[in-house]
Amino acid sequence: MSSFPSGQTQVESKRILCGVLAIVLGGLGVHRFILGDVVGGILRIVITVATCGFGGIMSLIEGIIYLTKSDADFIQIYQIGGRKWF
Repeated sequence: MSSFPSGQTQVESKRILCGVLAIVLGGLGVHRFILGDVVGGILRIVITVATCGFGGIMSLIEGIIYLTKSDADFIQIYQIGGRKWF
């Protein structure tokens, strides 16, 4: 992280990492853990187990949404704003 003259800090986007992990390992909630949402990650695991794997479809959709957002939008919505679902 680098510091801007106005005192703001630059936040590095985790969009690609979270998007790919949501698509590949979505049922395990890894992408939610990376975003700092431990409860959301645990819920993804519980939903996947309870639905015999079909809960992973939700994470697949979420991964596609992550990858279609710009870095600035992703940072504002998910990293700074902390949005939990879609």
